[in-house]
Amino acid sequence: MTDERIGREFYDQSDYFEGGTEHLQDLNSPFQKYRIDKVLQIYEPGPEERVLDLGCGWGTFCWVLGPRVAEMVGVDFSRKSIDLCERKLAGSALEGVSFLCADARDTGLEAESFDLVIAADLVEHLYPEDSQAVVVEAFRVLKPGGRLSLWTPHRGHFLEMLKARNILLRRDVSHVDYKSLERLERLVLGAGFEVERAYYAESHIGGLRSVERALQRWVPILRRRIALLARRP
Repeated sequence: MTDERIGREFYDQSDYFEGGTEHLQDLNSPFQKYRIDKVLQIYEPGPEERVLDLGCGWGTFCWVLGPRVAEMVGVDFSRKSIDLCERKLAGSALEGVSFLCADARDTGLEAESFDLVIAADLVEHLYPEDSQAVVVEAFRVLKPGGRLSLWTPHRGHFLEMLKARNILLRRDVSHVDYKSLERLERLVLGAGFEVERAYYAESHIGGLRSVERALQRWVPILRRRIALLARRP
């Protein structure tokens, strides 16, 4: 943990969206192809659905789903993130895609107006006191029957444990509060959601992926990612 609170200023004033992020901006990079595929395995929206991406970052799911759904809105509280996305949008022919600089705890968007909320690689960036507010906001903006899709690293995976100690991998100081699968379930249930599916997913690294897939059920340190799908009744 860092002694300083990681907030909007960190993302706007650091090189978080710039330095070494080519693999995150390239939708065809092996990591992003894996990430997109895994998140859409949680839930893939249909052409009539309105989708909200909370913590949209580089806009990944807006670019992927924009041509496929009725409307796609990306929200991030970082001005740098939204400026980056809007510049890219201005150079594209995409319609039905928009970006909003707003706090995921209180987006200001219309209640019961979305069919799907995606929060991919967001909750590990949220402090405990903010997490419930974000899930409650997701519930508020979803239509009855709408779904919340969550995707986040599993802290108990051996790579995350090495990263936390700056061994082989560099610790990400913006990952301020990892959630366990059980804690995510409590968060969404507490906001009024029903859990449809909750499971662990393997990583994108070739040989390791096969080992994880075969053994993660019994070996917690091989559980790379957490996926959860919740439904608003």
